[in-house]
Amino acid sequence: MDWLELLLGFFVANVLGYGGGPASIPLMYHEIVDRYQWTTDEQFSNILALGNALPGPIATKIAAFVGYDQLGVIGMIIALAATVVPSAVALIFLLNLLQKHRTSPVVKGMTLLVQPIIAIMMVLLTWQMGSTAFESAGIWQSLAIAAVAYWLMERKKVHPAIVICIAFVYGGLVLSHVII
Repeated sequence: MDWLELLLGFFVANVLGYGGGPASIPLMYHEIVDRYQWTTDEQFSNILALGNALPGPIATKIAAFVGYDQLGVIGMIIALAATVVPSAVALIFLLNLLQKHRTSPVVKGMTLLVQPIIAIMMVLLTWQMGSTAFESAGIWQSLAIAAVAYWLMERKKVHPAIVICIAFVYGGLVLSHVII
C-alpha cells in the first residue's frame, strides 16, 4: 500500500463528488473497491452501513476507516486530508466567485446537468449494494427489510438513524444465525 495511492484515491473521489457525501460515495466505491481493491463489495457495504449509523459526514467516516485499515493512523490522516482539504480550499476561495455568478444561466445550467449524472451514480451504487444484500441475506429477506425500512421512514416518519439501528439489531440477532 502506497500512501500516494491512498491520497490520490480519496482526493479524486472527493474532488469529483459534486453534491457532498452521497454524491462522493459511488466515486469512493470505485476507487476503494474497483480500482485499488482495498476492500470487497461486502466490506464496503458494511463500512457504508456503519458509517450511516454514526453521526457526521459519511465521506470522512469512510476515509478514516479505509485509511486506518490500510496504513494505520498515518493512513487515516492522509485519507481524511484528501477528503476534507479540497472542499475546504474550494469553499474558502470560490465562495465569493459563486456568490457573484449564482444567477448566471451558465452556472445554473452546469448544476442542473450534473444532477442526472449523480442520480445515475446513486442508482448504480444502490444496484451494487442490493446485489450484495441479496447474495448474503437472500432476496426475500432483503426485500422484506427494504419494505419495512421504507414503511418506517416514509409512512411512519421514523428517523433514518433509528431505522439503521433497528436493521443492525435485526441483522445481529437474526441474520447472523442464518448466515453462519
